[in-house]
Amino acid sequence: MDYSTAHQLARELKESEEWRTYHALHDEVMQDETVAALIQEFRKLQLSIQMSAMSGQQANSEDMQRFSGISALLYAKPEVSQYMLAELRLQQTMADLFKILTDAADLDIQIPGIN
Repeated sequence: MDYSTAHQLARELKESEEWRTYHALHDEVMQDETVAALIQEFRKLQLSIQMSAMSGQQANSEDMQRFSGISALLYAKPEVSQYMLAELRLQQTMADLFKILTDAADLDIQIPGIN
């Protein structure tokens, strides 16, 4: 198989507005060590809560409260809020591309939020 088309797609992704916006905001936001640590904790808690939901279990109430508090702190800063929204847009773009590829390969891969 010739992977040149995949490499071209990667180049186009890096030229996209979604990618450029995300990376510009990422570099700006992550300069603040406190914000970077909060984002890391936010993602850790988010994953834990999502894994609980996917396994049909109730998420730990302490995790939920901590997640809510960290979310409020992060989204209160406009530049962090813009960064997190840019990250979601880039993730959606990647999910769309993945869906196109799995459909083309006739694969039945069920990923919540994509299919």
